Amino acid sequence: MLTSMGDVMREAHKRGWITTRDGNISLRREDKFYITPSGVRKYLIHPEHIVKYYVDDFDDTLMGRNEGTPSGELEMHRLLQTTADFEGCRAVVHLHPTYIIAAIHRGFDLQKLAADFPEVSRYTKVGPTVPVLPVISKELAIATHEVMTDIFSSSLEYDIVGQAGHGVCAIGKSPWDAFEHIERLEHICQIVLASGVNP
Repeated sequence: MLTSMGDVMREAHKRGWITTRDGNISLRREDKFYITPSGVRKYLIHPEHIVKYYVDDFDDTLMGRNEGTPSGELEMHRLLQTTADFEGCRAVVHLHPTYIIAAIHRGFDLQKLAADFPEVSRYTKVGPTVPVLPVISKELAIATHEVMTDIFSSSLEYDIVGQAGHGVCAIGKSPWDAFEHIERLEHICQIVLASGVNP
């Protein structure tokens, strides 16, 4: 499973969804948490580069003992990986897919857009778009967590949300599962933008 984190980053880079040092992935398996490192060429990531934690030990002391520096989006991953409905294994993938970001920038509502395409809505629950917020900020982490989870149960409600001016955050049972949510949404955004229709 750790190998797939690097494989997904390489595929994202190949597709132009991230530049050399962009994007991040986390994986939670039971009480262990893994996240891609910061400042590393993402197409070179292998299992030995992944930063590792125990879920109950997200503190500065442990972070200082890890080899490598975790992604700057650690807080966003931490919040999404510790929701009330966690079972067994979960991956969180944050990328910058071109057409999704362009569609948001043009004014499309991703939720409404996805509802018009059954090949997306049948398999992927698209949530509300997060407004423009500073990258790697606590504000972005909290806003992403809030739109992806149910306000009453704190369990996950959506598989993917857009982040205006920034990217997307997707969740699945594996890195490839989360990647497929992004792929579906990216495909329809490309179709819609090519069609020339307005929001």
